[in-house]
Amino acid sequence: MQVWPGAPYPLGATFDGSGTNFALFTESATAVTLCFVDASGAEIRVPLAEVDGYIWHGYLPGIGPGQRYGYRVDGPYEPAAGLRFNPDKFLLDPYAKTMEGTIEWGQALLSYSLEDPQRRDESDSLPGMMTAVVIDPAFDWEDDRRPNTPYHDTVIYEAHVKGLTRLHPEIPELLRGTYAGLGHPSIVAHLQNLGVTAIELMPVQQFIHDSQLRERGLSNYWGYSTIGFFAPHNAYASAPDAAGAVTEFKTMVRTLHKAGIEVILDVVYNHSGEGNHLGPTISFRGIDNASYYRLDDSRPEFYMDFTGTGNSLNVRTPHVLQLIMDSLRYWVTEMHVDGFRFDLAAALARQFYEVDRLSGFFDLVQQDPIVSRVKLIAEPWDLGPGGYQVGNFPPNWSEWNGRYRDTLRDFWRGEPSTLGELASRLTGSSDLYEHSGRRPMASINFITAHDGFTLADLVAYNRKHNEANGESNADGENNNRSWNGGPEGGTDDPAILRLRSRRQRSLIATLLLSQGIPMILHGDEMGRTQQGNNNAYAQDSELSWIHWEDADKDLLDFAVAVSRLRAAHPTFHRRRFFSGRPVRQPDGGQVPDIVWLKPDGTPMEPLDWTDGRSLALGMYLNGSGIRCSDRTGSQMTDSDFILYFNASAESRKFTLPPARYALHWELVLDTSLKVTGTGLMAGGALEVPSHTLLVLREPGKVVHAKAHDGEQGRL
Repeated sequence: MQVWPGAPYPLGATFDGSGTNFALFTESATAVTLCFVDASGAEIRVPLAEVDGYIWHGYLPGIGPGQRYGYRVDGPYEPAAGLRFNPDKFLLDPYAKTMEGTIEWGQALLSYSLEDPQRRDESDSLPGMMTAVVIDPAFDWEDDRRPNTPYHDTVIYEAHVKGLTRLHPEIPELLRGTYAGLGHPSIVAHLQNLGVTAIELMPVQQFIHDSQLRERGLSNYWGYSTIGFFAPHNAYASAPDAAGAVTEFKTMVRTLHKAGIEVILDVVYNHSGEGNHLGPTISFRGIDNASYYRLDDSRPEFYMDFTGTGNSLNVRTPHVLQLIMDSLRYWVTEMHVDGFRFDLAAALARQFYEVDRLSGFFDLVQQDPIVSRVKLIAEPWDLGPGGYQVGNFPPNWSEWNGRYRDTLRDFWRGEPSTLGELASRLTGSSDLYEHSGRRPMASINFITAHDGFTLADLVAYNRKHNEANGESNADGENNNRSWNGGPEGGTDDPAILRLRSRRQRSLIATLLLSQGIPMILHGDEMGRTQQGNNNAYAQDSELSWIHWEDADKDLLDFAVAVSRLRAAHPTFHRRRFFSGRPVRQPDGGQVPDIVWLKPDGTPMEPLDWTDGRSLALGMYLNGSGIRCSDRTGSQMTDSDFILYFNASAESRKFTLPPARYALHWELVLDTSLKVTGTGLMAGGALEVPSHTLLVLREPGKVVHAKAHDGEQGRL
């Protein structure tokens, strides 16, 4: 087979129409062999002789799309020195754009002998390996345009490709659980109806299923075990060939963009699926273990583990940083995704040992002209020392706000806490983000996520029920901040069911009407349950899939109504934090942009904020300082609102504030579904039921329009 020298860049397999250039980084290897595999499994080995800057490369004319390939890399096998080369192991290209097949577990995937881990195993791993595949990247994007939804208008929907689509009755059976299924009109319509502007997909980069899970008849459902950072996961494609997975993913993105929906990927650059020192040799370990992984400085045979998975990628080395940045740019430029949520992002900040927000990775992101311009979301913690970093990420990042989740869960289950903490979370968490020049959009507000209870389970279970995972219910979080409101799990008691539904509505409404970016867990808007399992990472089954035909349609209608209320009024998604300063009203008076109200209708005093027993609060939002447009394009100010929160077990009497706020109010939202909302005059009384959120609006407010004739308009 003819081999030309080729080029060291770009890394991976690059088809140019006549042939393919192959390039692989390895710093300590003594030989690299490119391996082609045909449909029967037969192998042709082609040694690569050209090396530039530790990049081994070669160009092969005539090799094109559809060609299956991998590598064998030779060098010293000295585990005690962190070197684990073994040419008997067939290795995946870290830059592969798509992959074919699955992993078949066995001794051959291990670089060492089970009888003597210091001895190199000589069995060939190819029969049990998946392969990389050369692709032609050409695709007709038509007139694809990114929605580029402003941060403050964003509503995120966290979803699983398979879990969202597997049981949808309107999706053809062959498309269920796939990228094509996600782009089906029924899913798009549901997202649009709910007001979703961005779908955040749980891992779709090629991942593998752990051997321990396979032995228990389970699988790595969530996908946090990446082995290919450039390749879409092949099992989520309905296309019969590996290259079709790429085309299908691109088609899904194009479809969602046409519907005005952005695509954000949950990416796992903190570790790989190869596990600890006893794990398989599939790719990085066999290519250059010491370069790709963070080894224990005192015992290089072992790995530093900040992720709980057995290994951590070595973000101290330039080639690992290059791998991450090349991958991010690829997904933006070639796959047209709109942002990333970084799993255990604190691990990426460990350039040395401590978390350093100014580490090399964040410097690279900040200056990158492509990656820095998309939405960047951190899961701001890892499992290492000092790993909880909520509020400490750089200015161009948003963060999953774990303190928002904990505070709102505690409040709505009636747990005594300070109202000051609640107020901070409702208003965008300025205490966490304003010091670094960030705005409310830095806070990704969520009450539930894939990791933990669903919303329906949060109000139905006090304890986790993870027996299906086969770990004796020892896995998963024990501190769920949940309350079942009666018996554990299901019940036929109508009073308990009404209470649980009310609490779900109050949680959804609070989430969507808080300042910051709301994130909804897929299915929460329809009452999805996992039967109390709060760690469904291995449950690729009906336990974790959405049962569309069992959807709580009343809850869905309520969620849609709240989402539309939010979208219609910029008061609920401000660009900047509240200041507390007076804002001129249309009648010439001045009222602060936000006023916290006691049940008696008077403003909160300093001592009131420290009363941990209080579970009732009013929040006045002044819309006069918010500019918006009516249907004619006239610039107007928004309406004024009052939100009344009562998380106690009894109803509470609230007194409406005096006339300088408004002469009268109208009820626009009631999570109890019991309040009539008539005759709401300044200084009047209002009974707020238990576990209820009410939203009042000043009707027919006279606002200043920026119209050409200078007249006032009504909003």
